[in-house]
Amino acid sequence: MRDGADPKATLRPGLPDHYLAPREIAALLTVPLETVYAWRKERTGPPGFRIGKHLRYDPAAVHAWTNSLTEADRDAA
Repeated sequence: MRDGADPKATLRPGLPDHYLAPREIAALLTVPLETVYAWRKERTGPPGFRIGKHLRYDPAAVHAWTNSLTEADRDAA
């Protein structure tokens, strides 16, 4: 994450111009970093990809994932 960037601002209008690291996803969603890795292992979280040994997330994919959770909650209600 760039210096001074607010990870919670990433899914507001105007998605960030960089891929997100797991720690940024954890900060964005206010969950422990271990939760992000558990989601990845269980294939229940936002889709990520590797660049070499580094795990990254596309902000648009994270946004779509959070929207799908919101829609699922709405449908269950």
